[in-house]
Amino acid sequence: MGIHKTNKRSKKSNDKAQPERPELARRKMNRKSTIISGRTIGEKRERLETKNERAAARKKDKQKKTLRVSFTVVGFAILATILFIICFSFINNGKGKSINEVVVEDYADYQPTIEIIDEDASAGSQITSRMKTYIGQAEADFRALEYTPTKAVVPSGSIRMIYFYLEGYTGYIKMTIDRGSAVSVEDTDRMIRYLAAQEITDFEYIDVRTQGKAYWK
Repeated sequence: MGIHKTNKRSKKSNDKAQPERPELARRKMNRKSTIISGRTIGEKRERLETKNERAAARKKDKQKKTLRVSFTVVGFAILATILFIICFSFINNGKGKSINEVVVEDYADYQPTIEIIDEDASAGSQITSRMKTYIGQAEADFRALEYTPTKAVVPSGSIRMIYFYLEGYTGYIKMTIDRGSAVSVEDTDRMIRYLAAQEITDFEYIDVRTQGKAYWK
């Protein structure tokens, strides 16, 4: 009986001496919680890096767009400056002079050799010295392009318009002394070449009185 009691006490004292161990379930939960927390931090970092990359890309695109706009503005400014200089030079060249005066000064040394017909001769001659000078210059311009003028006609009621007849052509060329003879003759040459390409050899007239335009009938 005494031995049995002594063994019981020893067992109880041994149980009290040993510390309590944490449950395994709690360790697993702690480990799982740590792993989940680590994944969450990594994902947040990844999202933050992706967001920063997108912000940098947007900033770069914005800089490129600004640079393109700047180049476009500078290009237009340069073009406008060039056009302004050209217009300014043109205005200064003719400053203080009318178109008629400029034409007379430039063509003063040209005298016509072709026949000049004034349709209002019965009411008094309408042919001025300026018209004669213009006809002389136009004659020289036509010959320079290998055309042979035969006569010039000042139509009735007009003091600015002149009809030029060319050898080998049935029609005439309507020109005005308000335009330079050289550009009018060049427009005539282009129109004759165009009609030839269209296999048109006969025409009533070619009108080159308007800059940048030509008509024929």
